[in-house]
Amino acid sequence: MLGEKEALLIERERTIAEKETQLAERDRLIAVRDAELYAKTLQIEHLKAQLAVLRRARFGRSSEKLDREIEQLELLLGELEESVAESNARTEQAKKDPASPARTKPTDRKPGGRKPLPAHLPREQVIHLPAPVCACCGGKVLRKIADEVTEVLEYVPSSFKVMQHVRPKMSCRACETIVQAPLPSFPIERGRPGPGLLAHVAVSKFADGLPLHRQSVIYARQGVDLDRSTMADWMGSAAALLRPLVEAIKRHVCAGPVLHADDTTVPVLAPGLGRTKTGRLWAAVRDERTWAGAAPPAAFFCYSPDRKGEHAEALLGQCRGFLHADGYGGFNSLYACEPKTGLPRLTEVACWAHARRKIYEVFEATASPLAKEALERIAELFAIEVRINGRAPAERLAVRQQDAVPLLAALETFLHKALNQISGKSTLAQAIRYSLWRWPALTRYTTDGRLEMTNNAVERAIRPLALTRKIISLPAPTPAASEPPRCTPSSRPPYAARGIGRFMPPAELCRTGWFSPRFTVTDI
Repeated sequence: MLGEKEALLIERERTIAEKETQLAERDRLIAVRDAELYAKTLQIEHLKAQLAVLRRARFGRSSEKLDREIEQLELLLGELEESVAESNARTEQAKKDPASPARTKPTDRKPGGRKPLPAHLPREQVIHLPAPVCACCGGKVLRKIADEVTEVLEYVPSSFKVMQHVRPKMSCRACETIVQAPLPSFPIERGRPGPGLLAHVAVSKFADGLPLHRQSVIYARQGVDLDRSTMADWMGSAAALLRPLVEAIKRHVCAGPVLHADDTTVPVLAPGLGRTKTGRLWAAVRDERTWAGAAPPAAFFCYSPDRKGEHAEALLGQCRGFLHADGYGGFNSLYACEPKTGLPRLTEVACWAHARRKIYEVFEATASPLAKEALERIAELFAIEVRINGRAPAERLAVRQQDAVPLLAALETFLHKALNQISGKSTLAQAIRYSLWRWPALTRYTTDGRLEMTNNAVERAIRPLALTRKIISLPAPTPAASEPPRCTPSSRPPYAARGIGRFMPPAELCRTGWFSPRFTVTDI
């Protein structure tokens, strides 16, 4: 009997051990499945965030304002519409009242509500004389006391004209020598386009996104036959003429103490592949208007076949001061300390617009309360910048030290706490880490009144390229990898003219004859 009981106990213990082994294996499988489910949940969240970004880029609003601000604008719009409706109702009631005068002047109209027309536009007067007889008494002696001028903006369609350069041949009566004035210098030797026509074709193509073949059709409607290949030759010659001006703009930009830099994609022709390749167009901007600087604003563009760091070095290697840029790693060599001086050539200033955009994309996709609070805190920092825009550096620095620095300290604490409350693999955590990793560069704008909170200056310079990116393709690169194609946008007339900012507008360049080969940069 005792032996049977011991056998039963051993069998029970063995069964219990097997059950425990099975339970442990089941727990392990459950843990693995939970981990897989959690990973798939994070992946779904990440894909939803990407999908929301793509949908917003294609269908959504271009602005990144919060819904609270939009609601406030909608309320304000509703109040304005109600006021207009009330005013219209009062007007209708006044018309129905027989005792009211035929025409009354409004008493609540705000003066100066209409912006005056630009002063640089030419004025053409049309005189409207009254009847020569007084409508009240029939008198015929009228005396002028004043002029009432009403300005109307009109458009005169562009048109062609032919400039005839006449050079009379004169004969000396004493020695019969033929005397004649030399032919003036033209932008294109033995060519027929004038400076104004060259500038118009170039700006229409590169700034307004109008291809040469479409311009050819437009000009044909005016009875002028200009072939696409002919205008293409003109653009190549104009690019060569403007090269010294482009180099002068580059020297002006690189001499600035505070710079903005970024790059964007540009299609490059690839014969034989049946498609285009992707090149890069780099932009460097000097704009001191936000801190009342005296230097004119300017933008310089440079082409490269790829996005290697050596191109950033070639563009900005000789610059010194501060550089506003995104987190592109190709700029890191510019931030490194020089062996001789122990100081960096350029000091990084990160962009708050990039940091905010990443959080905003998460908020749009998930409506996260933490993301919303972070955006509201960042909005307070941007409100400070609106107040001090255009003021002197010392004043800007004082306001930032007093108002922005405490808000930044509170924001940093909030981001660290929020990071501990969410999954480290979530999209919000990635957006928060993007800001915290760059925190010294993001807060550097509070140490110098000349610095900006964002890199929007160069973003605005690159934005016009989005219009022409799909209709302009650069020619295939030459064997010299370091040299851009012959007619890259960095040397084309509209970019050069646009880049000089307040130096001189394009029309004035044409009138001064800048397209003449005899002119130099110092002549402007």
